[in-house]
Amino acid sequence: MKYYCLNPIAEAGLLRLPETYEKAEKIEDADAILVRSAQMLDLEFSEKLQAISRAGAGTNNIPSPRCAEKGIVVFNTPGANANGVKELTILALLLASRDVKGGMNWVDSHKDDEDIAKTMEKAKAEFAGNELKGKTIGVIGLGAIGVLVANVAKHLGMKVIGFDPYLSVTHALLLDPSVHVVKNADEVYESSDYITLHVPETAATKGMINAETLGKMKNHAVLLNLARAGLINEADLADALSAGKIRKYVTDVPDHATMGLPNVIAFPHLGASTEESELNCAVMAADEIVDFLENGNITNSVNYPACSLGPASKPARICVFHKNVPNVISALTSILGSSRTNLSDMVSKSAGDFAYAMFDMDSDIDDAIISAIRGIPDVIRVKVIRK
Repeated sequence: MKYYCLNPIAEAGLLRLPETYEKAEKIEDADAILVRSAQMLDLEFSEKLQAISRAGAGTNNIPSPRCAEKGIVVFNTPGANANGVKELTILALLLASRDVKGGMNWVDSHKDDEDIAKTMEKAKAEFAGNELKGKTIGVIGLGAIGVLVANVAKHLGMKVIGFDPYLSVTHALLLDPSVHVVKNADEVYESSDYITLHVPETAATKGMINAETLGKMKNHAVLLNLARAGLINEADLADALSAGKIRKYVTDVPDHATMGLPNVIAFPHLGASTEESELNCAVMAADEIVDFLENGNITNSVNYPACSLGPASKPARICVFHKNVPNVISALTSILGSSRTNLSDMVSKSAGDFAYAMFDMDSDIDDAIISAIRGIPDVIRVKVIRK
């Protein structure tokens, strides 16, 4: 197998790859691509490419639907950088409530003042802020990051409202029981002193913070966005900031429309920029690639369903990418039945327009059978793992 790194990937991740894997000199020679933030939307992919693994959660830089059409699995690493983003979110909360930035700028501008100890006692009132204890924070998105933020906010003495229409059982069990989960985002907008966003950018969430939703927020609310720039209609937010409707905006994904406004605090996308996060993401990304290339198993894919038969130990494992339409599975089992090779185990999963099926065979499978499977209408790709 050959892999190609579009970005520098932590050595701890690359060490997870088997010794037999080679680093490709050219991207078109790769069976798998490891990437962080490099832009891939306009890239053409070779027929050889099987998988792309993003060392991070967001996959906006990858053409996932186009990859699905070609049977290329796109992986991400949800939760691997969650603690790093959580910690930066808490820092954002504190910077929004206390004018530490303004105070630090004042100190820098008075660094030559020999009597600064006396001068600052008169100046510090200008930088007075508020405490977080007793305030209400709304957490939109209760995934790996949102749950951690909500739980820490409770320990800070805040009242926490959470909203996530796709809240998983796993994350619900991790959530502090005193967090009030609501069924409508409007309840978050209307009740929160602070609102923090922890959702991916999708067709449903793009521009979710706009003139309408900003208008529902409390006067002088604070908005935090350490997720994706596309969640915000920046022109509408700039108007709300200028009018004082929004008191502070803290973001890790700055945009030109709001930069330069005095009530904006921006970081240069530092959420996952910790040594620990980069290591965790690299290790998870590499493990996903290896499990897929060696066993055909899919975990944490954004364009194909999670699907696994465990380690590939049978003489042949057949993995079939196909459109999620009727009669494909029956056609597959009919062809496999004609091979007179015993089918020992199988699994089939679907997600949206695409599906994935795995078949373990008790003996090797003839190439003519694989060709017949490839000939089934709506079959996109066939991967065969032989032991």
